[in-house]
Amino acid sequence: MANTNINTVGSMAVSGRFPETFYDRQLLESAKTRFVHAEFGQKRPIPRNNGNKVNFRRWNLFDPKTALEGLTEGETPTGQSLSQTDVEATVKQYGAYVEVTDLLDLTAYDNVISDSAELLGEQIGTVVEWVTRDKMCATTNVQYAGGVLSRSLLDSNKKLTVEEIRKAVRTLKKNKARPFCDDGRQPHYVCICSPDATYDLQSDENWKNVSTYQNAEAIYSGEIGRLYGVVFVESTEAKVYEQSVLNAVKTSVTDSATFVLKNAPTSEEAAYLMKGGSKINVGSTEYTLAASDSFDPATNTVKLSAAATLSANAIVWSNDAGAVDSTTKAALPVHATLVFGKDAYGVVDVDGKGAVQLIVKPHGSGGTADPLDQRATVGAKVTAYAAVVLNDLWLVKIEHTVS
Repeated sequence: MANTNINTVGSMAVSGRFPETFYDRQLLESAKTRFVHAEFGQKRPIPRNNGNKVNFRRWNLFDPKTALEGLTEGETPTGQSLSQTDVEATVKQYGAYVEVTDLLDLTAYDNVISDSAELLGEQIGTVVEWVTRDKMCATTNVQYAGGVLSRSLLDSNKKLTVEEIRKAVRTLKKNKARPFCDDGRQPHYVCICSPDATYDLQSDENWKNVSTYQNAEAIYSGEIGRLYGVVFVESTEAKVYEQSVLNAVKTSVTDSATFVLKNAPTSEEAAYLMKGGSKINVGSTEYTLAASDSFDPATNTVKLSAAATLSANAIVWSNDAGAVDSTTKAALPVHATLVFGKDAYGVVDVDGKGAVQLIVKPHGSGGTADPLDQRATVGAKVTAYAAVVLNDLWLVKIEHTVS
């Protein structure tokens, strides 16, 4: 997940009046270039003064068995009741800004405001993508390549293949997932995948590149081709499950619940080790992290739920990615490819009025906090956004390795 806290990044400069309409448009255009996962969801606006929750509804299908026996002549059958399933999502704000000095305004060669808006648009667009992607990847409808039963069994031979796509399509059809058929296109499902995943698919003789389409069709942004009734849209932000922890024990411990890491942990390692109750491996043995205070970043100390005897240089690793090398304990990255039908998930409409905003505070607007009018700021904010899976059966996540 992206760091969505408001941050001060660098120091830049702005002066004079700002054509806010132009910069709002530049911000939105830059953000939209990254909207792939957010593009295909069922969209709901967030009206003003109606709380911080968005409600998505779907009608529940009638059971055909109730009508299977047929009608009795002259007798009115019992009526059926309509019912809906409600899925609720809580919206959240995301934002960032840069501070700009008057000195840079006098000396900079570039249009600082314009460039800042573009960079902020890229950042906020990526945040929206990650929030949507992670919600979609939380689906319970998971297909592991090669028919294995878990992520940790995905070795280098379990790549994305045409057969995996066909299996996903079969699943969606059996679950009566609605295909997309807007803009006059033939009915189809959509697949969002990484460039590495499509590389493994494009050698198939049945692959149809977007440049070879016979008829003029509406093309999705990022669309690269289709196969077996599935349109493929590539995203550099497709989910990849990386091994969270790969470190070592600094010094031996005997009958102790704590040990110190040999190497300074990465932010990902620290985040994982702070999750009390999670599993961690040391050498060939699995341990459980303490329920609370499981990691002290000041001393790089890990706390287990029970005492253990550990050797210096023993490898500390997490088993949360692909197959693990028996010697190094390094795990293969696992890619998530999403194949889904219409209305499989929902999003708050970021195209709605005020959903994505550029906020400019010019020199002189800081009052006594900026007595010499030295600072201005350019900020970007997603006013309210959320994503939620509406029907797990209409979204298949294929987990696989890549070449």
